Amino acid sequence: MRLLFQIDTKDYDRNGTVCFRPSVRAIIIENGKIAMVHSEKYNYYKLPGGGIEPGESKEEALVRETLEETGLRIIPESIKEYGYVLRKQKGKQEDVFIQENYYYFCQVEKKVNDQSLKGYEAIENFQLEFVNPLEAIKINRNIDHGPKDKNMVERDIRVLELLMKEKLLK
Repeated sequence: MRLLFQIDTKDYDRNGTVCFRPSVRAIIIENGKIAMVHSEKYNYYKLPGGGIEPGESKEEALVRETLEETGLRIIPESIKEYGYVLRKQKGKQEDVFIQENYYYFCQVEKKVNDQSLKGYEAIENFQLEFVNPLEAIKINRNIDHGPKDKNMVERDIRVLELLMKEKLLK
């Protein structure tokens, strides 16, 4: 899978403890809009997805995380690689947080199921929205999102911009 870009803040102790957290993200495009999770509490958008659990394949994690966060059930045969983003920054508990974010195009079933939000997802009241990518970028870039990690928000802005630049999203 190709490296789309890196975000490396270089603000961490290179010899310190490391937290490595691989994750997956779904790119679901319908009628020129993209499925995103909207945090009602902090007013930002992110692509659906999350961490890969031990023993879980990337595709299994993609299906599980997307269903949990959005209620959308991915059609497994539709999953196609797009690329990954490498993020390195100072961690909260560990000295270094490293995250590989794997992005996949996919299609979903028509029916929207109930979400299964846990922890911070429920606290932030995640909501599925099909949004114009320019609107998501505008909100993510121009509004204060409180304590949310700016690098996480910037990661998905840059993916949206890349999708538009490559004419995969309008």
